Amino acid sequence: MTHAIIIHEQGGPEVMTWEEVAEVAPGPGQVSIRHKAVGLNYIDCYHRSGLYPLEMPTGIGMEGAGTVEAVGDGVTDIAVGDRVAYASGPPGSYAELRNIAADRVVLLPDSIDDETAAAMMLQGMTTQYLIRSTYRVKAGDTVLFHAAAGGVGLIACQWLKQLGATVIGTVGSAEKAALAKAHGCDHPIVYTTENFVERVRDITDGKGVPVVYDSVGKDTYEGTLDCLAPRGLFVSFGNSSGPIENFNPGALAAKGSLYFTRPTLMTYTDSRADLQASAKELFEAVGKGVKIEINQRYALKDAAQSHRDLEARKTTGSTILLP
Repeated sequence: MTHAIIIHEQGGPEVMTWEEVAEVAPGPGQVSIRHKAVGLNYIDCYHRSGLYPLEMPTGIGMEGAGTVEAVGDGVTDIAVGDRVAYASGPPGSYAELRNIAADRVVLLPDSIDDETAAAMMLQGMTTQYLIRSTYRVKAGDTVLFHAAAGGVGLIACQWLKQLGATVIGTVGSAEKAALAKAHGCDHPIVYTTENFVERVRDITDGKGVPVVYDSVGKDTYEGTLDCLAPRGLFVSFGNSSGPIENFNPGALAAKGSLYFTRPTLMTYTDSRADLQASAKELFEAVGKGVKIEINQRYALKDAAQSHRDLEARKTTGSTILLP
């Protein structure tokens, strides 16, 4: 027997329970991973709360790193003993041991330890598709990144600076502003005390930015539109403050023929080739100096508290859960 976090109904953090579960041999095309560390991400809260419905009962969590203990029939490119990581569905990473499709797993280079891998795969590959595929940032671009002191934000600030971009970032406090600035954010804006639209317009001499990356949603939606230059791109990749409601396509026309997209990591890494390419580019960026800041660690059995702190915006950088 082994242990995992299981939810029998969607709701608040209290619905997550630490349970004994049976060990099951990996099926065809699967591998069994003994987790060394598990990543915490905001999508986990969406799965737990019911914003993203799941069939009950279910495991939870989308990211982990560890060692392969067994492989199923047909698996040829991953072997027992390999160090691996993943950021993929179905949910179930909040577990000591789990089975997952082998084509969703990537081999870890020796230079990246298990905790770092668990902290970076989902957030790092999210950053990769956002700034290298959804909108390919180039040297000289000025971009706005909301929640710049969060897990994705801190990775993005550093990576954007590697690319030669000027980074404007919104944060919730002076402490988070200092953290974002230390990680490459040229212009941190404390949205609780400053008007971020006015500041973006000042920084860009009234031109606006070609792209805004927004994981906040409802609270930043209208302001984000006003930060974009004509034909700019609004990249909505999360909704930590709640989903955008009453979306009006006409506003895109009125504010300068803007573009709007709601991308997901799962689409951008759907094929194994795309998954491996994304992970490879992430590993290279880390090798060039992007640091993964693990600022919170919790015992896996205490996952409920990690969700409370994440939703209360008490966390910065990356958070991992330790079996």
